[in-house]
Amino acid sequence: MNKTAKGTIPRSFIEDLLARADIVQVINQRVPLKKAGTNYKACCPFHDEKTPSFNVSAQKQFYHCFGCGASGDALKFLTDYDGLSFVEAVETLAAMNGMEVPREKLTQKQAQQQQKTRDLYDVMHSVAKFYRQQLKSHPASAEAKTYLKQRGLTAEIAKEFVIGFAPPGWDSLVSNLKADTILKQQLVETGMLIQKEDGKTYDRFRHRIMFPIRDGRGRVIAFGGRVLSAEEQPKYLNSPETPIFHKSVTLYGLYEMRQARQQVNHILVVEGYMDVVALAQFGIRNAVATLGTAITTEHLDIMFRQVNEVVFCFDGDDAGQKAAWKALELALPKMQDTRSIKFLFLDQGEDPDSTVRQEGVEGFQNRIQQAMTLSGFLFKGLIGRLGSPVSTVEGQQQLIALATPYIASAPGAMPDLLTKVLSDYVDVPVWRLGQIMGIRVSSTKQPSAKKKNEQPVRIKATSIVLRLIRLLMLRAHWATVFSDDLLQDLQESHNAEFRFLAQAIQVLKQNAYISESLESWLGEANRAHVLKQVYAIVIQENEAFIENEFKAIVLQIGSELKKEKDKKTLQKKLMN
Repeated sequence: MNKTAKGTIPRSFIEDLLARADIVQVINQRVPLKKAGTNYKACCPFHDEKTPSFNVSAQKQFYHCFGCGASGDALKFLTDYDGLSFVEAVETLAAMNGMEVPREKLTQKQAQQQQKTRDLYDVMHSVAKFYRQQLKSHPASAEAKTYLKQRGLTAEIAKEFVIGFAPPGWDSLVSNLKADTILKQQLVETGMLIQKEDGKTYDRFRHRIMFPIRDGRGRVIAFGGRVLSAEEQPKYLNSPETPIFHKSVTLYGLYEMRQARQQVNHILVVEGYMDVVALAQFGIRNAVATLGTAITTEHLDIMFRQVNEVVFCFDGDDAGQKAAWKALELALPKMQDTRSIKFLFLDQGEDPDSTVRQEGVEGFQNRIQQAMTLSGFLFKGLIGRLGSPVSTVEGQQQLIALATPYIASAPGAMPDLLTKVLSDYVDVPVWRLGQIMGIRVSSTKQPSAKKKNEQPVRIKATSIVLRLIRLLMLRAHWATVFSDDLLQDLQESHNAEFRFLAQAIQVLKQNAYISESLESWLGEANRAHVLKQVYAIVIQENEAFIENEFKAIVLQIGSELKKEKDKKTLQKKLMN
């Protein structure tokens, strides 16, 4: 075990590490790349796509996805793809390049604390090995083996998840690990032993199938134990909070999901360890479970760093509905950009394991595809709370009151979009709902007579602006290439179409570059004909073609704006 104290990593080392590392090698080990000219390409590992838009530059040591905007260097890729912390990413990249990570000197107190933490990781590793060995050889493990076989688990999947067995008895750990006073105290600190008031200790986990819980680096930080018979309680027992284990930031199965190296476009959140392992047995490697606690904002942040879509899978009973609603309340404020939340409710008495056995992987995946959207679950839940039918005036007023705090908590364009859904239920115009709820939505003012008689915007059917807007509706985040200076040039242009384009880009900018906000803005009365023209434009379903056309149009617009500015400059000179 390395006893060297570790401190802050010098910035100069990080820069040297990035200079030596080969980003192509780092990414290719995880996502197979294909040569494309001087660069490399692949389907993006951070979002679902059919044609490659993920580019890796060996020359610049940089990656960028033209589909979702993901970009960065080798360290950024390791943190986002492998889910490592920055320090873990540095250590991983250094190991790949045969480099030792230097550390700035720690105080004696800091060094002692760091060594104490490393010792706790070592203890948990020893405990996991012990439980694993007990599953293989303990006389009482036959029942555990039978249970695992009945659940359809192979020896390979049990080995991958390091599943073990805590034997019956009160002092198995102390006696088998030959624990001295120091090791006993460490086992108490990690929650493996419970210490009574008189100082005596006993095993927390007894006669249970053991599931090690691992962090982003694969280190065992806690355990979950499942009983072998219905008479024993509780069914699941988890490690308590410890110096190395915090439930609110840990998801069971996340490390194993990353190690599977499968490209996934969503994470499935299930309720138990066995659900995660059983689904992995069927090749569904994107399931995780919370650890005896409700979903937290930290859990959501961790998952959204991996994927844009999270699907919660719950039982259809009251407890499942309550857990789902809690998840909705936490997720709604995070629904920005291309993020998505869905809810899958299973039939009464069924779990993911039994469902996938009955319906097969394809049937289970179809259920996920058809899962309820966040907005659908929100309004279904709110309508279920009404004291009067939603068809009545009273019910509609209640629905507005109940929906207001949820709509107000949503980011980006979500308040506008949810208000439109609410408008359909209560038959009140969007602008009036905005006033009632005190929420600023895209149409918070009553249309004036002037607006009703306002001349619609005139745009030619062959306009490059129309084609650019059509492309932005497909790839809204590409609008970020328009700098503040370029936007100002568009706004000040004598060309009405360029001024219209500036307005469209401002709409996207103000709504976190969500394409629906642009569609909503174009759909307003005096611009509806423009939206119709945009929809009529045919775009080839080829990522490279779309990307090249977008660049070409931007260059053409930039060239025309430059001509305008040069003309203005010349006119000023002539006038002077």
